[in-house]
Amino acid sequence: MNLLSDYSFLQTAFIAGLLASIGCGVMGSYVVVKRIGYMAGGISHSVLGGMGAALFFGFSPLGGALAAALLAALLIGWIKLRWQAQEDTLIGAVWAVGMSIGVIFIARTPGYSTDLLSYLFGNILLVSREQLWQILVLDLLVIGLVLAFYRQFLAVSFDEEFARLRGIPVTFFYLLFLCLVALTVVLLVQVVGLILVIALLTLPAAIAGHHVQTLGRMMALASLLGMLFTTAGIALSYFWDLPSSPVIILVAGLAYLLSAVFSEWRHQRRAVAAAG
Repeated sequence: MNLLSDYSFLQTAFIAGLLASIGCGVMGSYVVVKRIGYMAGGISHSVLGGMGAALFFGFSPLGGALAAALLAALLIGWIKLRWQAQEDTLIGAVWAVGMSIGVIFIARTPGYSTDLLSYLFGNILLVSREQLWQILVLDLLVIGLVLAFYRQFLAVSFDEEFARLRGIPVTFFYLLFLCLVALTVVLLVQVVGLILVIALLTLPAAIAGHHVQTLGRMMALASLLGMLFTTAGIALSYFWDLPSSPVIILVAGLAYLLSAVFSEWRHQRRAVAAAG
């Protein structure tokens, strides 16, 4: 039996995983290189506030997620640039306040929204054709801006002072970079949900970083790994009748542990060979 031809929802789920993995691999590589996983976490969890408000006022949760993610990215970027001494505390406050606002709006919304829960915990098997087009548009926007400003993002990611000396407007590109992270978070929310979004954003890129030396190759490998993890996770969750999102993250997590062990073994072997 050909499951993909028999069940259209599986086709849509696989395509959603493949598309989201592209943006995930590109922006996740920046997040890992710049070591801003905590900031990305603050952005992602603030999204719940936008979702709750959108649901309360009768709008699409995805639209609310997009607005909240961009607002949180700009706010967190401003905090980073202005109050570095209290950065962790203030980002944690944005994280908590965003989630609290979402919970309050959800509590005040009549009825029980399974749609919102799918965004919170993720269910890639329920992605619709309309959401697939939304993922594609966001993906193209992220990729287009990264290609257009690749050198500027590269300079800002590795050495902000050098970028300033080269005349690059660091503040603008830093905030734009965080906005692209926010767009990627919204992409991944539809695949694995808010709770697990940071894992899928960072794990493929972290694995790629073990094996390649350049940012471009890291992005390409991270995207391919994301595709592999989402595809394997969907298949395993379907055959074992398990929730898709946790299975996807378990596959990615196990792959990361194996990669880390192998990378350390290879490093020690090279050290021994150099010493000998």
